[in-house]
Amino acid sequence: MILTVTPNPSLDRTYEVPALDRGEVLRATAERMDPGGKGVNVSRAVAAAGRRTVAVLPLGGAPGALVAELLAGQGIEVAPVPVAGATRSNIALAEPDGTLTKINAPGPELTPVESQSLLSTIRTHAGAAAWIACCGSLPRGLAPEWYAELVARAHLAGARIALDTSGPSLLAALRERPDVVKPNAEELAQAVGRPLATVGDALKAAEELRTYGARAVLASLGADGQLLVSDAGTYFGSAAVTAVRSNVGAGDASLAGFLTAGGEGPDALASAVAHGAAAVQLPGSVMPSPTDLDPSAVTVTADVPMDRPLTEPAS
Repeated sequence: MILTVTPNPSLDRTYEVPALDRGEVLRATAERMDPGGKGVNVSRAVAAAGRRTVAVLPLGGAPGALVAELLAGQGIEVAPVPVAGATRSNIALAEPDGTLTKINAPGPELTPVESQSLLSTIRTHAGAAAWIACCGSLPRGLAPEWYAELVARAHLAGARIALDTSGPSLLAALRERPDVVKPNAEELAQAVGRPLATVGDALKAAEELRTYGARAVLASLGADGQLLVSDAGTYFGSAAVTAVRSNVGAGDASLAGFLTAGGEGPDALASAVAHGAAAVQLPGSVMPSPTDLDPSAVTVTADVPMDRPLTEPAS
C-alpha cells in the first residue's frame, strides 16, 4: 500500500480554451473537475495502476466533501482530517499548444489542533505502508519544519518517505534524510541557489541535495527527461512524446510510477518516465492507466548527457 499525504488539497477545474485572450469572454471547448493536490494525484495514479492507496488529507466545507466523493469513486481509500476552513478550489486554462495557465487558491489555515490531528492520522496508517508520499505545498498554519517532523516520525515507524515539495519546506526536511525527493528543475535551482542550463547542471544540483541529506533524488526536467541519483548509481531517462495536451499532474504521475515499481534503480526510473510521458498526453489532470503507457518509447541510461542544454533553463 502507498500512503499519500496532501496537506493542502484542492478541487481542480480544468477548462480547455482555443486561446487565452486577456479581457475577453472565453468559451471552453471542454471541462473537467478532479480532486487535486500533488499527493492526491499520486494516489489517483497508483489506483489507476490497480494498486492499493490511502490518501490522508485535511478536508473542509462543500469542496472538501466533493473531493472525498471523487476520490472514493476512483477506488481510493480516503482518510480525511476534518478542518474548519473550506478546501480550496483551483482553476486551470489549457490551450491547444499545451500552454497551461493556473490559478491556485491559498486554501484554509490549519489550527495547531488540526495539524496534530493530521500527524496522528498519518501515524495510524503508516504501519501498513510500503511508501509514504508527502507532496505539495503546506497550508497556512503549518511551519516549514512540519514536513521535517513528519519524515522523522515516519522513519521511527519504519516507513520509507518520498517527499515532493519545495523552498524552505524541502530544505528543512532534508536534515531528516527523506528516502527520495522529487524536485523539478526550477525547484532544484531554487534549492541550490543558482541557475541550471544543462542536464549536467541539474545533476550537480541533485548531488548537492544528497549532501544536504536526501538519500536519493528523482529530478524531473520537463521535456528533457528525468534524473535519478542515489547510492546505487546515476541514471538518465527520457521518452518520445508525440503531442502535449496538459502537463497538470505529470510529475505526480511520475512519482507514482517510480514508487509502484519499487522506488529505486533504473527500472523504477523507466516506470517514472513512462508515467510522466503518458500523463502529458491526457487532458486536464487525468492520471494514466497501464493501457496509456508506452514502455518502448522510454530510454534509460547511465551515460548522462551532461552538456545537453535544458529546453527550459531554470533560474
